Amino acid sequence: MRRLDITHDAARFWDRLDAKQYRQIGRKLLALMADPTPQDSAVLRGSPYRRADVGEFRIVYRFDETTLNVARIGKRNDDEVYKQRRPNCP
Repeated sequence: MRRLDITHDAARFWDRLDAKQYRQIGRKLLALMADPTPQDSAVLRGSPYRRADVGEFRIVYRFDETTLNVARIGKRNDDEVYKQRRPNCP
């Protein structure tokens, strides 16, 4: 299983959710650590990132052999999720 590397902003957003939503995001992150390319994920055009949906939330992430890097967690219909991701991540 991969190691989880989550940005401060994503962790802060996740921590502020209600208990039910917090658990939903946590379950999805664990699933992404095991399989980072599930059928319900998609590559973001022009970016090394992918996105996965969890209820009304979206997770923007990328991965390699050892790490799942979570750049953003936000509302699904909020374009700010994409605008605020870290574009210069190595």
